[in-house]
Amino acid sequence: MTTRAPKGAVDVLPPESGRWRRLLRAFDSLAERYGYGLALTPVFEATELFSRGVGEETEIVSKQMYTFTDKAGRSLTLRPEATASVVRAYLQEGRSGVLKCAYSGPMFRYEQPQAGRRRQFHQVGVEYLGEPSPDADVEVVEVGYRLLQEAGIREVVVLLNSLGDPADRADYRTRLRSYLEERAEALSAESRRRLATNPLRVLDSKEDASVVAGAPATLDHLGAAAATHFAAVRCGLERRSIPYEIAPRLVRGLDYYNRTVFEYQASSYTAAQGALGGGGRYDPLAELLGGPPTPGVGLAMGVDRIVGAMPEVSGREDRGVFVVVADPERREEALDLVAALRTGGLAADSDLGDRSVKAQFRAAARRGVTVVAVVGAEWARGLVTVRDMATGEEEAVPIGEVAAWTQAR
Repeated sequence: MTTRAPKGAVDVLPPESGRWRRLLRAFDSLAERYGYGLALTPVFEATELFSRGVGEETEIVSKQMYTFTDKAGRSLTLRPEATASVVRAYLQEGRSGVLKCAYSGPMFRYEQPQAGRRRQFHQVGVEYLGEPSPDADVEVVEVGYRLLQEAGIREVVVLLNSLGDPADRADYRTRLRSYLEERAEALSAESRRRLATNPLRVLDSKEDASVVAGAPATLDHLGAAAATHFAAVRCGLERRSIPYEIAPRLVRGLDYYNRTVFEYQASSYTAAQGALGGGGRYDPLAELLGGPPTPGVGLAMGVDRIVGAMPEVSGREDRGVFVVVADPERREEALDLVAALRTGGLAADSDLGDRSVKAQFRAAARRGVTVVAVVGAEWARGLVTVRDMATGEEEAVPIGEVAAWTQAR
């Protein structure tokens, strides 16, 4: 029997991978424009990093991590998220002050696979470390919003909430626990277990939505500093024309968040796991990891989900050329043409097998190229026949003008 990919992991091959490439290129360009340098961190980390940073009582740590012991007896975990890794790297290098960085790569969580949820999934994200200003929150939210715009996703709204400062959160936790304990008999077994350790996790429970609906809201228990910060974030989003809705039950699934938390929702994406991405401020995280107080805010975007929400692109996405060999005696010249086009910056390809002209045209169509250049008898006169694959227009052009003809399509 043929070996299959593990449950919860998928293969992405052309032509579907073209949508991934388009999105990842857009993210890389966007991050660079906003001043976020590239961060590369290990795919596996010490398990303690996530248990301390993400939180022992989060579902990620308690149920979903891929943890193993290496040959030296160390407990390691495939990263379930990237923020803790970036902050760990910042602290390990002895950094201080502002660091803006972007990342891209696979994450791993042992979940029940469904639409929008995989055990190996891909994220892109940014982290803004060392800056407490609410303007940093606004900028981070804007990066994610603009990425969805560039991916062609419309009708996006940002769900927004604030968890307040540690003292606010402690007061809110007490009030929430009291509310939930009075209704404990109506809660699921899992939520009753969480009551004693982390009642905020109950707000994430879809099974207990009817009970949670009447729970106190974090926004009603913000201190003056957190309330001022949240008002400034709202004002900044409005100035940038980023649509948002207050989501008073939004807490996100990680323990390191404080103040601003947010998610992106789009009407074009209807899976049960509906958020295309999200994030928030995590000022306590550096200290949880043993470092000095360091403010931070970031986001993570689900590439798998965004690709699923992206509209089909009308027309071709590039200006590629496929070189067809009509005269077998001209094969080497045809390959020289491919090389010259590539060197000049164009995507160019050819069929390296000994196939008919008709079969080569079929290959060109499958690859979605803009232009086919046919190398035949006219090569002796310094010409190549080019065909626009969208319109069927054909013309014999000088060999040196193939690139310009293609770029004009």
